[in-house]
Amino acid sequence: MSILPMKNELGFFEIRLESIGGLGANLAGKMLAEAGVLGLGLNGSNFSSYGSEKKGSPVKSFTRYCEPEVEIRDHSPIEQPHIVAVFHEALYKTVDVVSGLNADGIALVNTAREFDEVRRDLKLEYGTLAIVDALTIAVEEKTKVNTAMLGALYRICDFLDPDSMRNVIRKTFEKKYPHLVEPNIRTFDRGFKEVQFKTYEVPESAEGKSFTRPLPQLGYLTQELGGVMTTQANSIMKDLSGSRQGFLPELLKDKCIHCAACDNVCPDYCFVWEAGEDKKGRKQMFLKGIDYQYCKGCLKCVEACPTDALGDLREMIGYAEANRVKQNFPYIAGGIS
Repeated sequence: MSILPMKNELGFFEIRLESIGGLGANLAGKMLAEAGVLGLGLNGSNFSSYGSEKKGSPVKSFTRYCEPEVEIRDHSPIEQPHIVAVFHEALYKTVDVVSGLNADGIALVNTAREFDEVRRDLKLEYGTLAIVDALTIAVEEKTKVNTAMLGALYRICDFLDPDSMRNVIRKTFEKKYPHLVEPNIRTFDRGFKEVQFKTYEVPESAEGKSFTRPLPQLGYLTQELGGVMTTQANSIMKDLSGSRQGFLPELLKDKCIHCAACDNVCPDYCFVWEAGEDKKGRKQMFLKGIDYQYCKGCLKCVEACPTDALGDLREMIGYAEANRVKQNFPYIAGGIS
């Protein structure tokens, strides 16, 4: 008798993890597959897909399960998953995280918001939505988001044995990081207990989300003649906010001495300056604010600030938009805007 709750036409139960580099989705996918194979005797596979392997860049991790007698000969990315786990909710701004999700599928999201708000942003019409505040759990336990998300996934995949994942956690950390074993097990248990569910009725004629594969903006039809990019190697047009891992810098202007130590360590265009005069009438540049469009949440500026004018703040939905001071770049796409 099969223990898998559902299968596709090839006999696979498929899970796709949507994340950014630094949150541990790659490791989570490996641990998820390992626990199913070693703990339950299932056949399983896992692999990840990402561009530049760096903190903040989009990452996908794919896990397949099937019965022991079924061979896994499909090693293509998972396009129609039964479960999607979104490790970083701001990803929906740049990535269609629920692309291809089955009509009766489950979307798990790391968030502190309410169900209906998340559903609206994901454009999820029906199916089951699961939410867990994995970031808060990770901060309180001094671990990472991935272990809390694994706990929530085990609650969703009730055919999996939580004890097998606890053994995998011990095996993963006990040699190099023995002090992290118990905190990660606590994080896993909290994710398992604190995940919440809400099901939106699925009509009989409902179809799953259509899968869309993002195409490059510049191809053989859209590339400039001669392969020339007029503003090559810049990120002025990009929204980098999806790279933040839950924290951003908060500026307290009354403590700022406009020393530019923050700007010296900032890897992007985050700090906005304006010319003015000090109390003695001398020309000086004054820090006007932060353009959160370019802020990846690295918090190097917080470490560099000598006066505590910059502090780390747990990001709340709408805060960056409400407090953003926009940059003014007069030269864009090779001309004057």
